[in-house]
Amino acid sequence: MTTQAEQARRLRTLHAQPPLVLPNAWDAGSARAIEAAGASAIATTSAGVAWSLGVADGGGLSLEAAVGAIRAIVAAVSVPVTVDIEAGYGDVAATVRAVLEAGAVGINLEDSTGGVLDTPIVHADRIRAAREAAVAFGIDLVINARTDTYMFGDGTGTMVRAHLYDEAGADVLFVPAVVDAPTIRTLAADSPLPLNIMAGPGAPTVAELAELGVARVSVGPAITARAYALVTAAATELLKSGTYDALAES
Repeated sequence: MTTQAEQARRLRTLHAQPPLVLPNAWDAGSARAIEAAGASAIATTSAGVAWSLGVADGGGLSLEAAVGAIRAIVAAVSVPVTVDIEAGYGDVAATVRAVLEAGAVGINLEDSTGGVLDTPIVHADRIRAAREAAVAFGIDLVINARTDTYMFGDGTGTMVRAHLYDEAGADVLFVPAVVDAPTIRTLAADSPLPLNIMAGPGAPTVAELAELGVARVSVGPAITARAYALVTAAATELLKSGTYDALAES
């Protein structure tokens, strides 16, 4: 069997063969489907995990519930798993130990709480805590440092944060809410870390993102949202009209 340390090395290597494409999973079943489609690694979406458990994103998901989902996903697939731990659920070191014990080998760690950007120093301290916990555990954890400078602002200070996060021990810079090619190209060129972009409708294709210098492509909760939209549409149609058109393949 592949050891956790080997999975961690594999995940790190995949970033050196860009772009690493990650259709985000939200439970064991979706992870199995994504692996079967050919994914070389599985990334979770905290929003999707929260929705799958019937709670709201952005505070509704507890660490215990998140770890339970991680454990099930890791058990369901044979590829490396990297997990979204939001802003670290308070005690970042304890959270990292818990997700490593669950078998994950990478994390997303974001620099905003409650829709408000934290200071870069606060987030750099989180990254250091995560790295120290991983070193103590004996796993070369891949830390994807998410910055929400575009999600909740105009991007000001993104590279200041990128350099601080790099120095603190991050491995990848994740910048959601950016889909225009000129900005992506500039971010990829200026970042001291490999760049992760959250893609979707309106974004450049994976091939175009690779040409722009992007190392990692994910889609956040987009696939989860589409899956639950189908559930709602099919259930509504069945209950109201008694027909099944929503279930027909398009």
